[in-house]
Amino acid sequence: MLALTLLLLSTPAPKRPSAAPTAIFVVTPRGQSRLPIVLVDGAPMLQAGALATSLGGRLSVGDGWADLLVATLDFRFLLDAPFVVRGPEEILLPLAAPAVAREQDILLPLQFVAEVLPRILRERYSYDPISARFTESGPPPLVRAPPRQVPRLPNGLLPGHVVVVDPGHGAEDPGNPAPFFPRGLKEKHVNLQIGLLLRTELERQGITVRMTRVADTRPKLRDRARLCSDDCDLFVSLHVDALPKSRRDRESVSGFHTLIIGEENTEDADRVARMENEALRYDRGDADAPTDALGFVLRDLQMNEHLRESAAAGALVQEHLAQVHPGENRGVRQTNILAVLNTARRPALLVEMGFSTNRSDSRVLTSVAGQRALAKALAAAVVDYLKGYERRAGLVATP
Repeated sequence: MLALTLLLLSTPAPKRPSAAPTAIFVVTPRGQSRLPIVLVDGAPMLQAGALATSLGGRLSVGDGWADLLVATLDFRFLLDAPFVVRGPEEILLPLAAPAVAREQDILLPLQFVAEVLPRILRERYSYDPISARFTESGPPPLVRAPPRQVPRLPNGLLPGHVVVVDPGHGAEDPGNPAPFFPRGLKEKHVNLQIGLLLRTELERQGITVRMTRVADTRPKLRDRARLCSDDCDLFVSLHVDALPKSRRDRESVSGFHTLIIGEENTEDADRVARMENEALRYDRGDADAPTDALGFVLRDLQMNEHLRESAAAGALVQEHLAQVHPGENRGVRQTNILAVLNTARRPALLVEMGFSTNRSDSRVLTSVAGQRALAKALAAAVVDYLKGYERRAGLVATP
């Protein structure tokens, strides 16, 4: 879920002329440009490419977003949505009209130039609505250089990938009862043991790993996925499943499955989500935290953006675990009520590595050999996912 803050613009908007101009003039230390105005459903719009060129910035478009870099600040426009996201703080700024794609260009609302830029960067930019002049003062803005091409790692990956590993539960939250684990061993211990082994395997592959915990501590449930921020590629939460005593098949059900955020809520996926959400009772003051309507909209946008990537990563996790796990491959499932994933801003998974209510699964989960095998399989799945992500994103490196 995109954790964006709605910025309320408290200062009054500048006076507008009675009718939109037919063009604006952009005056910078590099020269003057005339940008024609196009009306879209009555809203005055500017060509984003021409605006980026005149301001010495850079425009990139992909996955339904248009990114405009101006004066070292990133502005992200979700096409056909009436807001712009200002980074890196990811502050949400409302717009009177959405950015739209037209033919070979992106059109941005005139309001972005007339109001947003002069307010955010008032020391650099100003706009005169009477003369329709947008003026830049001071030295030309610095624009970040394109990413430097570097050789690939021995495993074929580009360097720089970041993965967050989240060993579920911890401290006063032991996880599920684990009836077939050795005496004194809880789900929280197994999650941490496999999580630390996974970190070692991923770092051996040249991947940077952030751990939500490295000891018997308990980070808040809703804070865990937030560690996977803009520079992070994947969030992986590790857990052990268990069936209630009321299930007659409790001891016979075995296997592993992966949960991702999505709307196809199955009964079993929601069962797991409710079980994992019980940890919210340890997050005092958070369990009933209100969520505004905008938050739901942004979460849906976030979910749609990352659903495909999360599903691709989940499928690879299932494929690799099937090679080392004696239990059933129970597939990738969707749920939209899983708290630990609902705050995710990047592709995210919750892996149920087996059933503590099954004797065979418990032996795999608690033995040294079984834990190492699971960690290696999970690491191989992450590496394969990152390779596929690089292909889909068109990332290249020097030979």
